[in-house]
Amino acid sequence: MVWIGLLLSLGLVLGLARWSLWGAMVLGALALGFLSLPPLEVGRAFLSVWTSPSVPLLALAMALIPLIGGALAATGRLEDLLSGLPRSRRAVYALAPALLGMLPVPGGALLSSPLVERAGGSTPELRAAANVWFRHTLHAVYPLSPALITGALLAGLDVWGVLPYQLPAVALLAVLGSVALLRTVHGRVEGAGNRPRRASLVPLAILFTAPVLDLVLKRWVPLPVPELATVGAAAASLALAAARRLSLRELLAVARKERAWRFGLIVIGVFSYLAVFQRAGVPGRIAALALPPAALAVGVGWALGFATGRQQAALSLVIPLYVGAAGAMPPWAFAVTYLASYLGYLLSPLHPCLTVSAEHVGVPLSAVWGRLLPPAAAALALAALAAAFAL
Repeated sequence: MVWIGLLLSLGLVLGLARWSLWGAMVLGALALGFLSLPPLEVGRAFLSVWTSPSVPLLALAMALIPLIGGALAATGRLEDLLSGLPRSRRAVYALAPALLGMLPVPGGALLSSPLVERAGGSTPELRAAANVWFRHTLHAVYPLSPALITGALLAGLDVWGVLPYQLPAVALLAVLGSVALLRTVHGRVEGAGNRPRRASLVPLAILFTAPVLDLVLKRWVPLPVPELATVGAAAASLALAAARRLSLRELLAVARKERAWRFGLIVIGVFSYLAVFQRAGVPGRIAALALPPAALAVGVGWALGFATGRQQAALSLVIPLYVGAAGAMPPWAFAVTYLASYLGYLLSPLHPCLTVSAEHVGVPLSAVWGRLLPPAAAALALAALAAAFAL
């Protein structure tokens, strides 16, 4: 019954993730649990999530992070941030999505898409593809990226410790994106705005306060739970973003608009599924199958990213499978898995950034896919090659 429960739970997660990722994870955990465990054990698995201080604190941090972007937009500091961009069209195509991609706000691609559109200089489908490609490139090394935080925690790795291993993927994506998408883009942006470029310094400082403070607190302050550093860092960045410009009522309005609680609930759902997954003995059964680690990291990682349209969901499923098969996930394996799941997520029709970018410029999804497929296929092939030699 364990295998039936696992397949049913995966089907529920994949089928329901487009509507509610956290709800899909909870329902998947219940399906796996009640088909594999006594009801009391299922309850104990869920209770373990709440009694471990790390998970609720991480959920709180994930609920605070999107509010930073919402506060910057509500106070007008987002426009200040954009005033610091270079005037080169190529730079706008890459930097506008990359900078705004560090603000994990729902529908965030619609913030950078108008900027890329305003730059002009190419076909609509290429502008949409650039907006999607570069939006998440820096997430692999952004220490407050929800997918990176959750994935590293599931793999038993330190977020800051895996960053050096993520750098080759960032460089690869930047090079492939530049060659495939920016090679034919030329010229400068006209009428880029009247605000002085120094106006971007304040929002940039606010944006980077969180990761810097997170690193300082984790490395040099003795904390009983590491996630306290992430909560404190996110709260400090949010306080700076709202300071003297947003009242408490306005900040609550931003929270309602961004529906920030969803990000915290996703963390609860992910770790609830993991708790049941482990208590049901699935890791041991998977280890007995002797699946090749490279196939899990690249093949299953990409497939789950494409099927769910959520990288966090893909990592939440494939990392426990990898650990169950291999016993542990070293940093290089994590980096390859992260890249493969990202490439599947990038192309997924369930990926909101992809669909809203195509809709914003008025082109069919297939036209944007045509631009994204060559660099994505090249990156996946290199990831498979690295996995074959390193895993």
